[in-house]
Parts: sequence; structure tokens; C-alpha cells
Amino acid sequence: MSTISEEVAIEAEPSPGIGQSLHNYWERVRGGELGSLPAVAGLLALIIVFTALQGETFLSAFNFANLINQSAMIIVLAMGLVFVLLLGEIDLSAGFAAGTAAAVLGVTLTQKGWPWYLALLATLLTGVIIGLVIGLLVSRLGIPSFVVTLAMFLALQGLMLLIIGEGGTIPIRDEGILALMNSNMSPLAGWILFAIVVGGWALLSLNRMRSRRSRGLPVEAMSVWLAKLIAMAVIFGLAVWILNGERSRNPAITSIKGVPYVVPLILILVVGLTYLLSRTSFGRHVYAVGGNAEASRRAGINVANIKLACFIACSTMAAVAGILFASRDNSVSPSTGGSTTLLYAVGAAVIGGTSLFGGRGRMIDAVIGGLVVGVIANGLPLVTQESGISFIVTGLVLLIAASVDALSRRRAIASGRA
Repeated sequence: MSTISEEVAIEAEPSPGIGQSLHNYWERVRGGELGSLPAVAGLLALIIVFTALQGETFLSAFNFANLINQSAMIIVLAMGLVFVLLLGEIDLSAGFAAGTAAAVLGVTLTQKGWPWYLALLATLLTGVIIGLVIGLLVSRLGIPSFVVTLAMFLALQGLMLLIIGEGGTIPIRDEGILALMNSNMSPLAGWILFAIVVGGWALLSLNRMRSRRSRGLPVEAMSVWLAKLIAMAVIFGLAVWILNGERSRNPAITSIKGVPYVVPLILILVVGLTYLLSRTSFGRHVYAVGGNAEASRRAGINVANIKLACFIACSTMAAVAGILFASRDNSVSPSTGGSTTLLYAVGAAVIGGTSLFGGRGRMIDAVIGGLVVGVIANGLPLVTQESGISFIVTGLVLLIAASVDALSRRRAIASGRA
């Protein structure tokens, strides 16, 4: 009896072209998977409106750099909030967690005279401790996150007053810390950053396509990949070109040009945290717990530890935002991280596409939503001096985003995609 060996070649399905990819995307949108589409559409609409009303000022290199600095802290804080929102939880203390961490930075750096690296370590450790306390109360004792973080919201305000003193201000004089929000890369360094970002994305995406093709999995068509690459190169290249322009009103005395140092910091955070959520077992567990905590528990996932880790991550990112606040203001005061900071950060995450119901959201959502909030805060003062209008418009945008989230979730359930 002879045996016959047969080699079975597994061929991947034909890659859909641009037209078919757009059709598939539209079908997902109709099924409730909106993602960041509403935020991107809103961002483009706001840019068009402000350009029509105050084009010369709004599109200037000076205002563009100012917009980035205005949005940076909100984006970083929103990135931390994405972790807890993915679980269907909330952290109302994130703003004052940033302020408390900034206060620790000011005390250790200015009053105690610590080296900058030890001061930064103490600042980040402060965020870890705050997140640990919140996470233990929520995950181990089962106290609702709304109650715990509301209590921490009040307690951290008091702690800031004890650290700084009522009405006090701690100046930040370290040049390295101040450079984060007040200095820029050289024009050449900006183009090198452009090459690293675009080239890095191209290499990583090609490697992923090759890996999927070798396993017989469907991959996107090269035309779609090329269209994405061109779009990224145009958008990022235009941003670098604008920022490399002269922004000083007196170039003969002081020249201001280049990409702000905070931009590569945000890019590193986005790439690193995106990898954490999309390419690791921890990230998959976060989405699973956010989608259905009970089913995740029965599947063997330690739900309590996932919640604890997410609250620690949120408060640690708040500490990073606190460093940026201190850098931008050149000082730390009891109002650092207060006022509308938390509301804008939560709004940025939700506007960007992160679901309030848990289980859906990405780090890029915080960036897009943060830019929407930043454009509103930056553009409205150019059109009207009524500060109340900015609050009203931002509130309406957040309400619309929450409504879209609820409606898309209902549509996804009806279509069987949720």
C-alpha cells in the first residue's frame, strides 16, 4: 500500500482595491463601526470654518505651533483616560493628579534642588501611587470608580494646597524641563523626524502585510497601502514645512522655527501605547474586560488586575501631562490641572471615538479628539472675544460625540457587530 503526500497551497484571498476597500469601510460605518470618522469630519469642518473667517491668522505658522502647545497636555491626559474608558470606567481625578504630580516636580526640582532625572522619577512615581490607590479601591473593594475618583478629585486639590501653599507658586527653572513646551527642533531635525515616522510606518506595515500573506491571511491591496502612505506623507510633510517657517515677529533679534519638542514625545507615547493595546495580551485583555467583564472572568482573565493596571496607567499619563503643564507655564500653582482640564481631556477621548460604554477606543482617538478641542479653544478667540462661546461650542461638540457613540452602539447591536 503506497501513501501519497499532497502539498496544499494556501492562497490568500485577492486583495480588494481602493474602490472595494471604500465600499467595505462604508458597510462597516453603516453597521455602527464609526471609529474616528465623526471626529475627523468635525476637525476638517472646524478648520474650514476658521480658515474662512480668520484664514490669515488661523493658518499662520505661529498659530499652528500655538495650537500644538495648547493641545499637547489635553492629548496626553486623554491618552491616559482611554485606558479607563475602555473598561467602561471613569477617572474624575486625572486633572488634579496631573497638578499634584507637577507640584511634586516643582518641590523636588526647585526647592529641594534634586537633579532633573530624579525629579522626573518622583513625579512619575506620584502618578503611579495615585493610580494604585484608585485602582485598589475600585478593583478590590468594588467601590464605583465615579465615587472613588470624585473623592480623589477633592483630596488631591487639598494635597496640592499643602504641597504648594495657598496662593503660592513654584517656579520651574530647569532648562531641560522648560524646553519640552518652549523650544523647538532644528528644521533639519524636523525633516529627519518626518522621514523616521513615514519610513517607519511604511516598513512596519509592509512587514505586517508580508507576515499575513505568508499565513494565507487577506491583506490590503498595494494601491490602498500606497494611498495611505501618500496621505500620511502629505499631511505630516505639510505640518513640518509650516512649523519650519519663521514664527518670530523680530527674526533679526530672535529666530523661532522648527517642530516643537513635545511633538516627538507625543508620537513616542502614541506608538508605544498603541502597540501595548493592539499587540500584547494585556491590550487584548483590556478590550475583553471592557466588552464583557463577566465573560472575561470566566475565560480566566484576572479582571481585578486589569482594572488596577489601567488606573495606574491613567494616573501615570496624568503625571506626564503635569510635567508638560509645568513646562508650559514655567511654574506650578494650585490651579495647575484644574478648571476645565479634566472636562476637555474626557471630551477629547470621547470626541475622538473612544466609547463611554467600554470595549472600543484607540490611542489615536485621543490625538484626534485633542486636536478638535484644541482647534475650538484656539480658533474661537480669533473670531469672538466672548469666552462663554468656547465653553458652549465645546459642550455641544461633546454632546454630539456622546450621542453618536450611543447611536452607533445601538446600530452595531442591531446589525450583530457588537
